[in-house]
Amino acid sequence: MPVPSSTSPSGSPTSSDGPGDLRPLISVVVPTRDRIYALRRCLRALSAQTVKDRLEVIVVDDGSVDGASVAKVVSDAPSARLIRQAPAGPASARNAGVRAARAEFICFTDDDCAPVEDWAERLVGSLESGADVVGGRTLPGNGNAMERASELIARAPALAMPADGLTFTPSNNLACRAEVLSAVSFDDRYPTAAGEDREWCARLLRSGCSLQYEPAAVVVHHQELDVRSFLRQQLRYGRGAFRFRRLGTERLPLEQPRFYGQLVRRGFAEGPLEGVLVCLAQIATAAGFAAEWLNTRRAERTLAG
Repeated sequence: MPVPSSTSPSGSPTSSDGPGDLRPLISVVVPTRDRIYALRRCLRALSAQTVKDRLEVIVVDDGSVDGASVAKVVSDAPSARLIRQAPAGPASARNAGVRAARAEFICFTDDDCAPVEDWAERLVGSLESGADVVGGRTLPGNGNAMERASELIARAPALAMPADGLTFTPSNNLACRAEVLSAVSFDDRYPTAAGEDREWCARLLRSGCSLQYEPAAVVVHHQELDVRSFLRQQLRYGRGAFRFRRLGTERLPLEQPRFYGQLVRRGFAEGPLEGVLVCLAQIATAAGFAAEWLNTRRAERTLAG
């Protein structure tokens, strides 16, 4: 893949603000909390990128208990710097990373992800070709049925690919220009990794931006899920889905039954256990949605006296 035009012929970071002010071409923002081993693996993968000489890595520690260990891991990684904040959630952490970013292009991944060597190059290549926002392909890291089912659910909107284009891409594998994030930032009101990226994509589309899928931009997602943690994850996604619909600036239609039918069929195409897990995930998601609705109703009644 050709080097984007905003790099110098030598491949060094671009200098756009005058001599002596060398800026990276790509900023990679990684929110983290209490996952030292996973973060170390992520940073190793980023240090092996084909464009490693042209990128900076911004790790945002969202309130880790062992902040000293996070700082040590980041200090050992080339071109990485650390930002600390009180626990506020991944949406807030990404915004903090964006504010600190110095590059024209900003990529996002998570601390439990390991991007393949040409990941950043592929994403930025798509942006250079005219995409507003580009999302890549995410593969399960450990390969058990829970992880396969989780990734299938996460990438279901990309697999559906409606006629009017992609409507969602997960935040562990995406990139856009800094100017897009200046206009449309993540919503800090989302306290967990559930629904915040979907809400962000919805606002991007309303602003006139388009989303593009680049399957060659691959990250490996090491979730290390068992059945219990898989169902907890889906329950959390249900809570996030309720916040997404409640906090949205306009009323959103529910997904069509056909979407869920296709999702279940894809699950069983992966294997019988994956199919059962996809079905259980829909129950857990609905339970999380209902639980968040009930909590909100109770809070409203309390405020009303």
